[in-house]
Amino acid sequence: MFKTEICKIFGIEYPIILGGMLWVGKADLVAAVSEAGGLGLLGAAGMTIEEIENELEKVARQTKKPFGVNIPLLRPDADEMIEASIRGGATAISTSAGNPKKYTRKIKDQGCRVLHVAANVSFARKSEDAGVDAVVAEGYEAGGHNGRDEITTMALVPQVAGAVDIPVVAAGGIADGRGLMAALALGAKGVQVGTRFLAADEAAAHPNYKEAVIQMPDNGTCVTGRTTVGPTRAIKNELTDMIIKAENEGAKPEELLEMIGEGRSAMAAIEGNCVKGTMYCGQIGGGIQGLKSAMEVINDMISEAASIIRSFQSLLQG
Repeated sequence: MFKTEICKIFGIEYPIILGGMLWVGKADLVAAVSEAGGLGLLGAAGMTIEEIENELEKVARQTKKPFGVNIPLLRPDADEMIEASIRGGATAISTSAGNPKKYTRKIKDQGCRVLHVAANVSFARKSEDAGVDAVVAEGYEAGGHNGRDEITTMALVPQVAGAVDIPVVAAGGIADGRGLMAALALGAKGVQVGTRFLAADEAAAHPNYKEAVIQMPDNGTCVTGRTTVGPTRAIKNELTDMIIKAENEGAKPEELLEMIGEGRSAMAAIEGNCVKGTMYCGQIGGGIQGLKSAMEVINDMISEAASIIRSFQSLLQG
């Protein structure tokens, strides 16, 4: 029922891909998502080469199914990250934050598939021209760093699907079967899910961070960083209040960066300081009511999507 081109390309059972989450998407979660029939992606953005190698060894011990690595191309050691990922058994490389053209052929020549994250139609077309196998159309609802054009998933996905010939994966605001069905209806061939897996048993996030997601209301996130690192969506807390206040008062980018300092995301995700740390989270977090295993997340998504199809069939039959 849910076999799409994404399943064929990446050798997976369901067209569900784990978003590459900094500090959170480590070996246990990657393996759990792949074992459940999706494509687990290691969130390698904050990892050293040695850490990538170690995490992939752990993944390989837990699953024989396909898995991959998310690599931000702005990293100066992106080439080394790709090599380490392929040596570690990755069958897919997800690239973001840069132009994939320099790397795509190299990755594919070594037997890996490539998908690239884009936040507007122009970058999606450039990704296709670069030879990637699929493009992730990520809407502004998503947690973490977002596109400066601030286009929502509902508006972005059909435009990208109409502009490229390669399969499109929808991302941003998707956490259940309703989101999966909506994405398919908009022209996507799969979904990338981050926040729902952040609140999964296997996620490496500190329990305080997970609890903050579960307790978050529908309007519990905000966007900061437009004048510095680019739009970044996170759960509202003392830190985001401080940043927004400074931005509204006209603080210069260098003043903001100095005020914020480094290591804020690790402070929340690893240390559990959810007052002064950055808690990347998508808007869909307001609809997450509790922890689940990665297997439960995927099974529930597929079951709910199948139920929606049956209800549509009933409507069509009168």
